[in-house]
Amino acid sequence: MKSLHVRAHVDAQGTLPLVMPPEMSGQDVELVVVFEPVTPMKTVELPTKATGWSPGFFEQTAGAWQGEPLTRGPQGEYEERGLGLRLEGWE
Repeated sequence: MKSLHVRAHVDAQGTLPLVMPPEMSGQDVELVVVFEPVTPMKTVELPTKATGWSPGFFEQTAGAWQGEPLTRGPQGEYEERGLGLRLEGWE
């Protein structure tokens, strides 16, 4: 038996996506779900030295490109993923 510990956000529809490790693909599994509401983590502003960007860098440079238009090339095929795990009937 393996355990998977995650901290995640349940959306407004009560859906919580669950992505399993790749080595579990194609297998049947039995899940035991234990959950506990937690307080949201607060965002921490990192000091400039830790991020490597000077204060205001993005505000000063966003939208400043004046050269030829940028284009995005073909991205190839994307991976199909499951819809996640929906727990119904929980009060």
